[in-house]
Amino acid sequence: QVQLVESGGGLVQAGGSLRLSCAASGRTFSSYALGWFRQAPGKEREFLAVITRTGAFTYYADSVKGRFTIARDNAKNTVYLQMNSLKPEDTAVYYCAADNGSSWSTSEYAYDAWGQGTQVTVSS
Repeated sequence: QVQLVESGGGLVQAGGSLRLSCAASGRTFSSYALGWFRQAPGKEREFLAVITRTGAFTYYADSVKGRFTIARDNAKNTVYLQMNSLKPEDTAVYYCAADNGSSWSTSEYAYDAWGQGTQVTVSS
């Protein structure tokens, strides 16, 4: 099973940008669809974006559409989340996740492996 490690979180002012990375171990990275989720204190985990195995298809939650971009590099076993025009309400712990059972999904229950999360804090 793939193991995931996120990086790139931090503190940024509103309107700023961050790029999160998620590095995966294992030789089957390209067989997984990959998603990004986040969880703010006191809230449920929220789907943000998903990318299919080849990267040919992406899908976004309405809350981040047009501001966030998911991408993957199968040669580097890495998935990225470029976050622009950040808002204070984007403050959360961000998780990447891997799904080898479906072409893509917005449900956290479809994902087989999760990273440990990286904190993103957006100040106003």
